[in-house]
Amino acid sequence: MGMQRYDQRVRAFVEVRGGEADWELAGERFAAHGWPVRDSAPAGAGPLGDAVEARPDSRVYEIEVRLPGIAKGADLGAARRVAKALRAARVEGYVRRAEVLHRDRERPSYWRAVDTSARPRPAGSALAHTWYRVRLGLGLADREALLHAESAQALRLARAGRGADALLTGVRPLDGRWRQPVGSLPEELVERRLWAFFLWALAAAGTLPFLAGRTGWPLAFWLVVSGICVMGTLRAGARLSSPRRLGDMVLAIFVLVFFALVVTGGLGGEPIGRAQVAIAAAVVLVVVGLAMLVRQWSWGEWVAWAVPLVATLAVSTLAAAGSVLHALYALGFGLAPGDLDVPPIWKALAAVKLLTLMSLALALPALWGLARHRHHSYAAPGESFNFLLWPFMLLLTLAALAALVLETAEDAVTRTTHAAEQGTAPPPFFGVQPDWTCVEPVVPADEIPGEGPPLAPARPYLSFGVSDGNAVLWDAKAGESVKVPASKVRLVPAEGADQVCRAA
Repeated sequence: MGMQRYDQRVRAFVEVRGGEADWELAGERFAAHGWPVRDSAPAGAGPLGDAVEARPDSRVYEIEVRLPGIAKGADLGAARRVAKALRAARVEGYVRRAEVLHRDRERPSYWRAVDTSARPRPAGSALAHTWYRVRLGLGLADREALLHAESAQALRLARAGRGADALLTGVRPLDGRWRQPVGSLPEELVERRLWAFFLWALAAAGTLPFLAGRTGWPLAFWLVVSGICVMGTLRAGARLSSPRRLGDMVLAIFVLVFFALVVTGGLGGEPIGRAQVAIAAAVVLVVVGLAMLVRQWSWGEWVAWAVPLVATLAVSTLAAAGSVLHALYALGFGLAPGDLDVPPIWKALAAVKLLTLMSLALALPALWGLARHRHHSYAAPGESFNFLLWPFMLLLTLAALAALVLETAEDAVTRTTHAAEQGTAPPPFFGVQPDWTCVEPVVPADEIPGEGPPLAPARPYLSFGVSDGNAVLWDAKAGESVKVPASKVRLVPAEGADQVCRAA
């Protein structure tokens, strides 16, 4: 079995009923999940004593449950996992007590052992003392030993085992933590508080674009949100050290001002808009949520979730290679997908666009991953539940994707037809560039076969190019597509929709 990845350790006391056969089966289940059995005793004895009813067929196991996620709620998450494992084994068992094992590390300074034989006497000259300190700072007196401890212990460690050279051995600090060793915060607590500080600061800066141009209750709402974020930033900054220091508050204010200048363009860049803030927040949410979801998957959940998702991505990629967006764009003008001659590079870019739209539909699984990381009850792991859940998630994802793709194509068609009605230059769409074009027949117009309204050579058409030997056109006046043999007409670029074309 490979190394199990976990964030929290929970000590759980589990009462297992059913006799020796069930006790053995429960122990096998604990070992299969990587939960060490620390101790076991008959019910009514052991650490819980008579708090558990004494029964001849009951035994209490003290196990250590290891699971991913945050510490808050980890005890309840562990209890659910144990109950699920025993239920799957058809064993009657109850988690009678669970408690999170908080294990954090101190942050003592790093020290380097140094040779103090060249240290001048206390009554020596100031120049000698200065030169000695310079040599220490440059590492010229360093020995090979590196030490990680508080100052007094570091000196004892440096001198240990040196015999006669012990008194000539000293230490020098490699960081500044030694100046305030008392009351320093543990390592992981500092990391969590730093993350909270920067997230609050980013949130406060992200509210600024939503304040611009607001009036009435929307302005009041965003002022309240912004005020909460600012106060959260200041509070998180004040908790970065123990005891609290004024410098931490100054740092918090500096970070707030810096982020605000970045968002508003005060440092010389472009101001960040509301859409950019929303997209950035959505991307971070999706990436973090999916990462938390994937790192908690079991093999059963890989089959239940990952296989359908990979299949969906593969199908979407193949469909994108055939350019779903181009096909929907053509249908919006009453054309067949083959009527648009699109270079392969633009089909590839349309595929990237399609997959980008699909990524937005992953917000719901990302929220599911965040809920699991926080041990929410409705997101507790369970293969059987996920086998029922993934078809719903898959259908929801595909529905959201279809809506986004249809909206993208419809918006492009609407912008092109509106430009045709206004007589302006239409926008391009992934390699398709409609242009105003005069269609000059090289044979009598009534002898030209085609599809759509009769050809009117006196006015320009929107041309989508030539495909399969046909000139693909759009009649802005009739609002319909026109296809005529390219061999029977001459396509001449027009300056605009109001140009009068020369009829043959």
